Amino acid sequence: MILAYLTLLTALAISGVAAYYSIIGLVAIFSASVIPIAVMGVVLETGKLVSAAWLYHYWKKVNKLLKTYLISAVIVLMFITSMGIFGFLSKAHIEQTTVQSDNTLQIESIDSQISRQQKDIERAELQLTLLDDALKKYVELGAVTKSINARKGQEEERNALISTINNATNTIASLTKTKYELRTKENELIAEVGPIKYIAELVYGNSETNTLEEAVRWVIIIIVFVFDPLAVLLLISANISLKEEMTKLRRRKGQKKRYLRKRADKKQDQTAWAVSYTHLTLPTSDLV
Repeated sequence: MILAYLTLLTALAISGVAAYYSIIGLVAIFSASVIPIAVMGVVLETGKLVSAAWLYHYWKKVNKLLKTYLISAVIVLMFITSMGIFGFLSKAHIEQTTVQSDNTLQIESIDSQISRQQKDIERAELQLTLLDDALKKYVELGAVTKSINARKGQEEERNALISTINNATNTIASLTKTKYELRTKENELIAEVGPIKYIAELVYGNSETNTLEEAVRWVIIIIVFVFDPLAVLLLISANISLKEEMTKLRRRKGQKKRYLRKRADKKQDQTAWAVSYTHLTLPTSDLV
């Protein structure tokens, strides 16, 4: 009995999860009508399970037309649920791939910004070098006073160039930190996709993007193939187990009733025999 109830609970749990995934997948396909799709998914999933259980119990009594329609309806509903699950899993994979692609694009953009900032630093440093070279010429000619005056005249330009270098350096440090964070997230996503890469390499011999997508598609198809059909078959198995357990229970109750009836009849017979024996053994005067 415990196994029968466990089978039933497992079937209902798998069916509930399948319905949830299917509804999310169908909502992703028909995103303009979220609530109607959700209501339809719940009702159809319930109808599918009830139809499968009803067919099992009344298989010998129902006519062929109704039997054919209900079987077709259950199969079609299983296909719809599987399609929704496929949409849900595909959506999850696409979102994961999109996040990874977005991180890659952001990292490329950051690299480009860092490259521009480095060029700004190089230009500013080159300009400072030219200013220093100009002062060196004055020193070489012995015009120290002119060198000092030129240095004062360069002060504003030098400060601007130094400020440019400092700002660019700070920007590079901030961009590098952001790049590190994005790279860390990208590595985490790559680690999550790692098992699929191993599957792709095992089956196809490489882990290129197209091969990886095909491997993911086949994994999703395998999951879909066993998900909802397993729920329906477990439900039928649970009905079979419960029916057998109920038959055994009724049989045991019948045996117990027959045993109690025989015991009562035997006790009644013994009582009647004892009374008869008493009447036969007692003297006639005692009986009067």
